[in-house]
Amino acid sequence: MASGSKTVIYAALLGNSLIAVSKFAVASITGSSVMFSEGIHSVVDSGNQCLLLFGMKRANKPPDQKHPFGYGMELYFWTFVVAILIFAVGAGISIYEGIESIKHPKALESPYWSYGVLSLAMVFEGAAWWVAFREFQRTRGDESFVGAVRNSKDPTVFTILFEDSAAMLGLMIAFAGIFAAQYFNLPILDGVASIAVGIVLALVAVLLAIESKGLLIGEGAAPAVVTSINELVSSDSRITGTNEILTMHMGPQDILLAASFDFDDSLTANLVEEAISDFEASIKARFPEIKKIFIEAQSFRQHHQAAIATGEASGRPVGEKGV
Repeated sequence: MASGSKTVIYAALLGNSLIAVSKFAVASITGSSVMFSEGIHSVVDSGNQCLLLFGMKRANKPPDQKHPFGYGMELYFWTFVVAILIFAVGAGISIYEGIESIKHPKALESPYWSYGVLSLAMVFEGAAWWVAFREFQRTRGDESFVGAVRNSKDPTVFTILFEDSAAMLGLMIAFAGIFAAQYFNLPILDGVASIAVGIVLALVAVLLAIESKGLLIGEGAAPAVVTSINELVSSDSRITGTNEILTMHMGPQDILLAASFDFDDSLTANLVEEAISDFEASIKARFPEIKKIFIEAQSFRQHHQAAIATGEASGRPVGEKGV
């Protein structure tokens, strides 16, 4: 697991831990609904970061008889759990607290405590957000922001970035809500701000759930990786055609490759085995993240007939060598 991912998580955990208690303390002093929601938000975020660290630790467990492909996908599972917690606990309690505050509005007491804590929280959250954003920028390369999130195989970085972005937006909403409630002498605006914070958390939770679901059910390697594999195949005269190349991420840095090649009919069994060994060595040298490779030697005709029999018929991909 990349050390940068852990740095991002530790930075976010430190920031949330430092401000969670202060938010609850000020909520009890001022009676602010949105400050209580923000306290819940910080607690949920802190718990989420602990879950991500736990998932990273579990993902590093070596393969065993029960899990021969390793535990890398545990990280994806715990990321999905994080999304559920943000939605159920963070968003749910914030919206509920806001509705209760609107039903039973109370005048805010000593709101300047809230301004102080929110300002301090913005400093801590801003620092954590910058660490996450800088790491995300480092990993996304030339891709667009949306493309980098959709194509990322390491959910820790974009999860923390989303959480910190939601936290910063939530703090601004809280500040505006408390100020508006004080300025206009309308305590219900505090409750409205709490609901708005809950809606922001719900949206973030849905985005995280969508992205982590894709990783959890199995996403293929990046197109550039598959293209490079095809280039290696094309440069080997012993391989006359590619029937199929399948990849799946078992973890952020753990790719499974299964391929079916049509080898030159003049090759003996020993030469085919040698070609397979050479291909595996070349692939792992170029892409260390490809941990396991399974190669099937099969003619295109046999492969196509087998595909028809199983209802998965497919033609030879464009640009590959003919038989």
